[in-house]
Amino acid sequence: MNEKIEIRWHGRGGQGAKTAALLLADVAFKIGKQVQGFPEYGPERMGAPITAYNRISDEVIRVHSNIYHPDYVVVVDETLLHTVDVTRGLNPAGAIIVNTAKSPEEIAPQVAPYNGKIVTIDARKISEEALGKYFPNSPMLAAVVAVTGIMPREVFLKEMLTSYEHKFAKKPEVIEGNMKALEMTFDAVENK
Repeated sequence: MNEKIEIRWHGRGGQGAKTAALLLADVAFKIGKQVQGFPEYGPERMGAPITAYNRISDEVIRVHSNIYHPDYVVVVDETLLHTVDVTRGLNPAGAIIVNTAKSPEEIAPQVAPYNGKIVTIDARKISEEALGKYFPNSPMLAAVVAVTGIMPREVFLKEMLTSYEHKFAKKPEVIEGNMKALEMTFDAVENK
């Protein structure tokens, strides 16, 4: 991993972008990384655009601001490509990860003039198959880890199982589906 990775998440209220950013920070912290994970809200309502951020580093993080030049951007809702400048400040050596059934080539005109790496993942299909409902945050979280290489797949899955066992202690039936969504996403990203 680079010395520091900065990630900006774009989603809509209720889709789990904030939760995914906080889970990523939690898991990275558990493996010894220095982390920040925080949301930025506009009007706090279901469906409104939200932004969340992660900084993950091997060194102490001394910056405490929003992220203006991310290494990676995660778009949990592809409709935001039409209303938010999701590539603003995006490092061309990084990547944009978009939740869509479309190919990177189909998404490229929507994120122009950005000409860096585009990764698409169909989080809807994965979550509906694994969970029976549309919850994009688990697949998008796994996509971020797979694309960035923040940690090895096995380490991530082990730590997420521990997190899910704690988070869903009263609903253990959802753990298996979430773990399946993570694994399916890793497989999809690794096979691109």
